[in-house]
Amino acid sequence: MSLNHKYIHPDFKLNGISFSFMDMKEVGYSLIKEGLFYEISIGNFLLDWVNDENYLEVSTSGSTGVPKKIRLQKQYMVNSAIATGSFFKLHGGSTALLCLPANYIAGKMMLVRAMILGLSLDTVAPNSNPLEDTTKNYDFGAMIPLQLENSIDKINQLQTLIVGGAKMSDNLKIAVQNKSVRVFETYGMTETITHVALKAVNHLEATSDRSFKALPKVSFKLDERGCLVVNAPNISDQEVVTNDLVQLISSTAFEWLGRYDSIINSGGVKLIPEKIESKLSKVIAANFFVAGLPDQKLGQKLILLVEGEMNKADLLKKLKNLSALDKFEVPKEIHTVASFLTTANGKIQRKKTLNLI
Repeated sequence: MSLNHKYIHPDFKLNGISFSFMDMKEVGYSLIKEGLFYEISIGNFLLDWVNDENYLEVSTSGSTGVPKKIRLQKQYMVNSAIATGSFFKLHGGSTALLCLPANYIAGKMMLVRAMILGLSLDTVAPNSNPLEDTTKNYDFGAMIPLQLENSIDKINQLQTLIVGGAKMSDNLKIAVQNKSVRVFETYGMTETITHVALKAVNHLEATSDRSFKALPKVSFKLDERGCLVVNAPNISDQEVVTNDLVQLISSTAFEWLGRYDSIINSGGVKLIPEKIESKLSKVIAANFFVAGLPDQKLGQKLILLVEGEMNKADLLKKLKNLSALDKFEVPKEIHTVASFLTTANGKIQRKKTLNLI
């Protein structure tokens, strides 16, 4: 299927009302002038979508550095929407919920999917508990982990949910195991026009493959650092080289290990924070992360940052008795911070938070 960005599916509805491509400019102006706070960004997106440019300027999240503006081809956004629709078998008349801000790529792409695939899309405020005031059921939705965590008692109002923006905690994955909703963790970034790979979180058999699987017409390889390189000619003119350390299962599947730029070299031992954090999550309920601080003897020493107050001595004793941890993976110090700094989509800003101690 090949469609351009000026195509609007005849079944497309926004909050129950049908609109054509020609209507979008008027709808956009109306939302900017009279809409609620979150509808203004929807209006701005619609005006950008129907202008004469073949691209959109969007901001990266800023979770690993300073946010930057990049240009995305509208045709590639259409191609991405079609790939997602194919994967989840979405079609004209399928219902969807937009509860993410439209000034970021994830929210923009929900609108593109709705227009191109013919979804009936409802919008709600992109707050931390988006299902609180709705009793409707939906075929499809997208959330960040914090929204899912706060919606866990009502999450079966969705049939399929994709979760991105930040990594799902082990406790959150456990919480959705007995829910009827199908939950998928996403892998992607602004440069790849949201997700290029998906991983099922629940409704899995004991022998199920738990790796990320590529969307149609996407393939993967490794660079010399062991980092993922994404080849997706339908959504990018060139390969996207990432800083994500992965174990490549095949050209269309991988297991995510951590970030290359967060590796800690402690006494010559290379430690991957995300791998250690997965083990620590068994005994720490609060938000936390590990990092490396300069050390004269080791080069870098491994430390643990925990959000909120806790008994450091008791926690350190627990960690030393945690059999899953290698001796090099036991933090040398524990620090507490009243509140972590995060991006708008819930990612912890590690470097900025580290500066608080």
